[in-house]
This record gives sequence, structure tokens and C-alpha cells, in this order.
Amino acid sequence: MKNCIKALRKARGLRQEDVAMLLGVSRQTIIAMENDKYDPSLALAMRLARLLETPVEEIFQLEEG
Repeated sequence: MKNCIKALRKARGLRQEDVAMLLGVSRQTIIAMENDKYDPSLALAMRLARLLETPVEEIFQLEEG
């Protein structure tokens, strides 16, 4: 699954550490999500969407396979 977390995070002036702290996850989790290495749970994706003030479906895009 592709995402635009990094661009949205930077547009809001947030560091990876900030997002991790606000979501209650590790910075490594944020790095993995930004690098398309980890797909978050639905609950985490929804909390991230709320934090970034962006609908989940605009943050994550399914890759056609």
C-alpha cells in the first residue's frame, strides 16, 4: 500500500518524533509507514488521519496488483 504520510506530516511542520509521540507509537513505526514497509492497523490509520486532518483514503492508496 502506498501513502503520502511524509508529505502531509512535513506540510504540518511535524517531525517523525512528534507524530510518533502523538500516536503512541515508536519513531521506527512512523519511518516504516512512510517507507511503505508497514501497513498500520485500521485504528492506527484512523488516528493518523485525524492527526493529519486528512481522510484515510487520501493518505493510503492500494496498489493495483
